[in-house]
Amino acid sequence: MNNRTLLMVVVCAVVEAFSAQLNFYLGPIPYTFQNFGVVLSGLTLPPKYALLSQLLYLGMVGLGIPAASGFKGGIHVLVGYTAGYLWGFPISAFLMSVLSRKYLQASKVSLDKIRVKEYVILTLISAVSAMPAYTLGFLVFFAYATLFTPNLLTWSSSLIRFLGVEVGNPVLTLFIASVAIFIPQDVLMDHLMAILTSSTLLRYLKSVGYCRSQDLTLHECLS
Repeated sequence: MNNRTLLMVVVCAVVEAFSAQLNFYLGPIPYTFQNFGVVLSGLTLPPKYALLSQLLYLGMVGLGIPAASGFKGGIHVLVGYTAGYLWGFPISAFLMSVLSRKYLQASKVSLDKIRVKEYVILTLISAVSAMPAYTLGFLVFFAYATLFTPNLLTWSSSLIRFLGVEVGNPVLTLFIASVAIFIPQDVLMDHLMAILTSSTLLRYLKSVGYCRSQDLTLHECLS
Protein backbone atom coordinates (compact mmCIF):
# COMPACT_ATOMS: atom_id res chain seq x y z
CA MET A 1 0.00 0.00 0.00
CA ASN A 2 1.51 3.35 -1.02
CA ASN A 3 1.04 6.56 0.93
CA ARG A 4 -1.65 7.90 -1.39
CA THR A 5 -3.73 4.76 -1.04
CA LEU A 6 -3.28 4.74 2.74
CA LEU A 7 -4.39 8.36 2.90
CA MET A 8 -7.50 7.62 0.85
CA VAL A 9 -8.36 4.62 3.05
CA VAL A 10 -8.37 6.95 6.06
CA VAL A 11 -10.23 9.69 4.17
CA CYS A 12 -12.95 7.26 3.06
CA ALA A 13 -13.39 6.01 6.63
CA VAL A 14 -13.74 9.61 7.85
CA VAL A 15 -16.18 10.42 5.04
CA GLU A 16 -18.24 7.40 6.07
CA ALA A 17 -18.29 8.66 9.67
CA PHE A 18 -19.34 12.13 8.52
CA SER A 19 -22.02 10.94 6.08
CA ALA A 20 -23.53 8.74 8.81
CA GLN A 21 -24.42 11.92 10.73
CA LEU A 22 -26.31 13.47 7.83
CA ASN A 23 -29.94 12.53 8.20
CA PHE A 24 -33.50 13.64 7.73
CA TYR A 25 -36.92 12.30 8.65
CA LEU A 26 -39.92 11.70 6.44
CA GLY A 27 -42.54 11.43 9.13
CA PRO A 28 -41.28 8.67 11.45
CA ILE A 29 -38.90 7.24 8.82
CA PRO A 30 -35.21 8.00 9.54
CA TYR A 31 -32.99 8.42 6.50
CA THR A 32 -29.20 8.79 6.60
CA PHE A 33 -26.53 9.30 3.95
CA GLN A 34 -24.08 6.66 5.16
CA ASN A 35 -24.37 4.64 1.96
CA PHE A 36 -22.69 7.60 0.26
CA GLY A 37 -19.42 6.74 2.00
CA VAL A 38 -19.73 3.05 1.15
CA VAL A 39 -20.21 3.63 -2.58
CA LEU A 40 -17.57 6.36 -2.65
CA SER A 41 -15.06 3.95 -1.08
CA GLY A 42 -15.83 1.42 -3.80
CA LEU A 43 -15.38 3.98 -6.56
CA THR A 44 -12.24 5.49 -5.07
CA LEU A 45 -10.21 2.52 -3.86
CA PRO A 46 -9.09 -0.88 -5.18
CA PRO A 47 -11.28 -3.71 -3.80
CA LYS A 48 -9.26 -4.82 -0.78
CA TYR A 49 -8.64 -1.22 0.27
CA ALA A 50 -12.30 -0.29 -0.17
CA LEU A 51 -13.06 -3.15 2.22
CA LEU A 52 -10.28 -1.96 4.55
CA SER A 53 -11.67 1.57 4.68
CA GLN A 54 -15.00 0.28 5.95
CA LEU A 55 -13.32 -2.05 8.44
CA LEU A 56 -11.40 0.99 9.70
CA TYR A 57 -14.73 2.77 10.08
CA LEU A 58 -16.09 -0.15 12.12
CA GLY A 59 -12.93 -0.04 14.21
CA MET A 60 -13.56 3.64 14.93
CA VAL A 61 -17.09 2.82 16.06
CA GLY A 62 -15.89 -0.12 18.17
CA LEU A 63 -13.32 2.07 19.92
CA GLY A 64 -16.08 4.39 21.06
CA ILE A 65 -15.55 7.17 18.54
CA PRO A 66 -19.02 8.64 17.83
CA ALA A 67 -18.85 7.72 14.14
CA ALA A 68 -22.05 5.71 13.78
CA SER A 69 -25.36 7.34 12.90
CA GLY A 70 -26.59 9.65 15.64
CA PHE A 71 -23.03 10.19 16.91
CA LYS A 72 -23.01 6.75 18.51
CA GLY A 73 -19.96 4.66 19.24
CA GLY A 74 -18.93 1.61 21.24
CA ILE A 75 -19.05 -2.16 20.97
CA HIS A 76 -22.78 -2.17 21.69
CA VAL A 77 -23.38 -0.42 18.35
CA LEU A 78 -21.61 -3.26 16.53
CA VAL A 79 -23.83 -5.89 18.15
CA GLY A 80 -27.12 -3.98 18.20
CA TYR A 81 -30.19 -4.43 16.02
CA THR A 82 -28.76 -2.22 13.26
CA ALA A 83 -25.32 -3.87 13.35
CA GLY A 84 -26.02 -6.03 10.31
CA TYR A 85 -25.96 -3.00 8.03
CA LEU A 86 -22.61 -1.90 9.46
CA TRP A 87 -21.02 -5.32 9.00
CA GLY A 88 -22.34 -5.43 5.46
CA PHE A 89 -20.64 -2.16 4.51
CA PRO A 90 -17.14 -3.65 3.96
CA ILE A 91 -18.57 -6.34 1.68
CA SER A 92 -20.64 -3.80 -0.25
CA ALA A 93 -17.67 -1.46 -0.70
CA PHE A 94 -15.57 -4.39 -1.93
CA LEU A 95 -18.25 -5.42 -4.44
CA MET A 96 -18.73 -1.85 -5.65
CA SER A 97 -15.00 -1.59 -6.30
CA VAL A 98 -14.81 -4.91 -8.16
CA LEU A 99 -17.91 -4.42 -10.31
CA SER A 100 -17.41 -0.74 -11.15
CA ARG A 101 -13.79 -1.36 -12.03
CA LYS A 102 -14.67 -4.24 -14.36
CA TYR A 103 -17.43 -2.24 -16.04
CA LEU A 104 -15.34 0.89 -16.67
CA GLN A 105 -12.39 -1.11 -17.95
CA ALA A 106 -14.59 -3.25 -20.22
CA SER A 107 -16.41 -0.22 -21.63
CA LYS A 108 -13.16 1.80 -21.85
CA VAL A 109 -14.96 4.82 -20.41
CA SER A 110 -13.11 7.03 -17.96
CA LEU A 111 -14.96 7.76 -14.72
CA ASP A 112 -14.48 11.50 -15.23
CA LYS A 113 -16.18 11.35 -18.64
CA ILE A 114 -19.24 9.27 -17.84
CA ARG A 115 -22.57 10.22 -19.39
CA VAL A 116 -26.18 9.32 -18.66
CA LYS A 117 -25.78 5.70 -19.79
CA GLU A 118 -22.77 5.15 -17.51
CA TYR A 119 -24.52 6.89 -14.60
CA VAL A 120 -27.47 4.52 -14.98
CA ILE A 121 -25.29 1.41 -15.17
CA LEU A 122 -23.08 2.48 -12.25
CA THR A 123 -26.21 3.21 -10.22
CA LEU A 124 -27.51 -0.29 -10.96
CA ILE A 125 -24.11 -1.70 -9.99
CA SER A 126 -24.26 0.24 -6.73
CA ALA A 127 -27.72 -1.18 -5.99
CA VAL A 128 -26.43 -4.72 -6.53
CA SER A 129 -23.37 -3.99 -4.40
CA ALA A 130 -25.59 -2.80 -1.54
CA MET A 131 -27.35 -6.18 -1.30
CA PRO A 132 -24.95 -7.66 1.31
CA ALA A 133 -25.58 -4.71 3.63
CA TYR A 134 -29.34 -4.98 3.16
CA THR A 135 -29.29 -8.74 3.64
CA LEU A 136 -27.20 -8.71 6.81
CA GLY A 137 -29.13 -5.70 8.05
CA PHE A 138 -32.45 -7.47 7.66
CA LEU A 139 -31.27 -10.75 9.18
CA VAL A 140 -29.95 -9.05 12.33
CA PHE A 141 -32.97 -6.76 12.61
CA PHE A 142 -35.30 -9.74 12.17
CA ALA A 143 -33.44 -11.74 14.82
CA TYR A 144 -33.68 -8.90 17.33
CA ALA A 145 -37.37 -8.26 16.55
CA THR A 146 -38.33 -11.92 16.98
CA LEU A 147 -35.98 -13.00 19.77
CA PHE A 148 -34.90 -10.03 21.87
CA THR A 149 -36.78 -6.80 21.17
CA PRO A 150 -40.42 -7.40 20.18
CA ASN A 151 -41.03 -3.63 20.27
CA LEU A 152 -39.21 -3.48 16.94
CA LEU A 153 -42.15 -5.25 15.31
CA THR A 154 -44.52 -2.69 16.83
CA TRP A 155 -42.33 0.14 15.54
CA SER A 156 -42.16 -1.51 12.11
CA SER A 157 -45.94 -1.87 11.97
CA SER A 158 -46.40 1.83 12.79
CA LEU A 159 -44.00 2.71 9.98
CA ILE A 160 -45.99 0.58 7.55
CA ARG A 161 -49.24 2.24 8.63
CA PHE A 162 -47.67 5.65 8.02
CA LEU A 163 -47.11 4.57 4.42
CA GLY A 164 -50.77 3.63 4.17
CA VAL A 165 -50.00 -0.04 3.71
CA GLU A 166 -51.57 -2.91 5.61
CA VAL A 167 -49.36 -6.00 5.91
CA GLY A 168 -50.40 -9.00 7.95
CA ASN A 169 -47.18 -10.97 7.58
CA PRO A 170 -44.63 -10.02 10.29
CA VAL A 171 -41.66 -11.07 8.14
CA LEU A 172 -42.80 -8.82 5.30
CA THR A 173 -43.53 -6.02 7.77
CA LEU A 174 -39.99 -6.20 9.15
CA PHE A 175 -38.50 -6.37 5.65
CA ILE A 176 -40.37 -3.31 4.43
CA ALA A 177 -39.54 -1.33 7.59
CA SER A 178 -35.86 -2.29 7.73
CA VAL A 179 -34.92 -2.50 4.04
CA ALA A 180 -37.49 -1.66 1.36
CA ILE A 181 -38.36 1.87 2.49
CA PHE A 182 -34.69 2.87 2.45
CA ILE A 183 -33.69 1.57 -0.98
CA PRO A 184 -35.07 4.47 -3.10
CA GLN A 185 -33.32 7.13 -1.00
CA ASP A 186 -30.10 5.14 -0.80
CA VAL A 187 -29.88 4.55 -4.54
CA LEU A 188 -31.28 7.81 -5.90
CA MET A 189 -29.51 10.10 -3.43
CA ASP A 190 -26.55 8.46 -1.67
CA HIS A 191 -25.35 6.34 -4.57
CA LEU A 192 -25.86 8.95 -7.28
CA MET A 193 -24.08 11.60 -5.21
CA ALA A 194 -21.15 9.22 -4.65
CA ILE A 195 -20.87 8.54 -8.39
CA LEU A 196 -21.02 12.27 -9.18
CA THR A 197 -18.45 13.06 -6.47
CA SER A 198 -15.99 10.41 -7.62
CA SER A 199 -16.34 11.49 -11.25
CA THR A 200 -15.76 15.13 -10.32
CA LEU A 201 -12.79 14.19 -8.12
CA LEU A 202 -11.06 12.26 -10.90
CA ARG A 203 -11.67 15.13 -13.33
CA TYR A 204 -10.10 17.57 -10.88
CA LEU A 205 -7.11 15.33 -10.10
CA LYS A 206 -6.41 14.99 -13.81
CA SER A 207 -6.66 18.74 -14.32
CA VAL A 208 -3.96 19.40 -11.70
CA GLY A 209 -1.71 16.60 -12.94
CA TYR A 210 -2.21 14.31 -9.95
CA CYS A 211 -3.67 11.58 -12.17
CA ARG A 212 -2.64 10.50 -15.64
CA SER A 213 -4.93 11.29 -18.56
CA GLN A 214 -5.23 7.57 -19.38
CA ASP A 215 -6.45 6.62 -15.90
CA LEU A 216 -10.00 5.28 -16.32
CA THR A 217 -10.75 5.10 -12.59
CA LEU A 218 -9.62 6.53 -9.29
CA HIS A 219 -8.36 3.03 -8.51
CA GLU A 220 -5.76 3.37 -11.28
CA CYS A 221 -4.83 6.88 -10.25
CA LEU A 222 -4.24 5.90 -6.63
CA SER A 223 -2.52 2.55 -7.24
